[in-house]
Amino acid sequence: MTDITLKSIKAAQAQIDGRIIRTPTLELRQTGLEQLLPKGCTATMKLELFQKAGSFKARGNLLSLKALTPAQLAKGVTAASGGNHALALAWAAKTCGTSAKIAIPKTADPIRIEGCRALGAELVLCDCIIEAFPKMHEIAEDEGRAIIHPFEGVGMSLGAATCGAEFYADAPELDIVILPVGGGGLISGMSAALKLLNPNIEIFGIEPFGADSMYQSFQSGSPQSLDKVDTIADSLGSPTALPYSYALTRANVTDIIRVTDDDLRQTMRVMNESLKLMVEPACAASLTGALGPLKSYCEGKNIGLLACGANISRTRFMELVG
Repeated sequence: MTDITLKSIKAAQAQIDGRIIRTPTLELRQTGLEQLLPKGCTATMKLELFQKAGSFKARGNLLSLKALTPAQLAKGVTAASGGNHALALAWAAKTCGTSAKIAIPKTADPIRIEGCRALGAELVLCDCIIEAFPKMHEIAEDEGRAIIHPFEGVGMSLGAATCGAEFYADAPELDIVILPVGGGGLISGMSAALKLLNPNIEIFGIEPFGADSMYQSFQSGSPQSLDKVDTIADSLGSPTALPYSYALTRANVTDIIRVTDDDLRQTMRVMNESLKLMVEPACAASLTGALGPLKSYCEGKNIGLLACGANISRTRFMELVG
């Protein structure tokens, strides 16, 4: 396994400097939110939803494409995605002067599908996310495109590690960081960076009950796959955990906690009312953990949260929270 080190994180930051946004942090003391938080805590949220292409995935995609050879870039790239990875890859491909052909569920929010096409990506619509992964491999084999996996690989984890390093630089006193979990690309890299910078920090992952591949993997001690994915949090809807991101996550994360779709809906409402943000379900996961299953554990502590992305249409948002 390729280790993530402070040296490699610094090098990655230099590679993407000026190309991505150094997203801000926000102290959560807003009216309507402050009284919901754990008693006596200080909560700080990193606003990665303001990143290029609308999510943290811009970091790892740009790093992954920069690692390709000129011959690989000439043939283009492919991926499977529920939407955020697709948007970030479409952006990175355009930035790096290559083409992207992406397998995506036809049920994805139209704003994501239209956004990818606006950035020049070619999309292959699939019935569900589980079908998108075999299609990704088929495209790679038939067309010679390089696979940019949505979460498995050093580029994706290292991209997330740059986000973790930024968070620590802005909020070095954190005791606990709560992060959303899809396939594991985000939490694997952010947790590795945060643990390198502060070995005493505790990191928890939040995963939907209907897409709990990392939770199942933690329980069994090895990467597990799901027969089906059933959650409103499509950005967290990975059908499988994989060895590299699982191993990094297992090494650095205290536990994976599950939440319901209704919990995510309620936090989406809270973030909209108190922070004036219209976020997708995955973006509400960190705060959902702090307001729900981890609330008593976080009392009196400095907690860090991540708003990971906000690629959602107003129509879809209202369908979920209305």
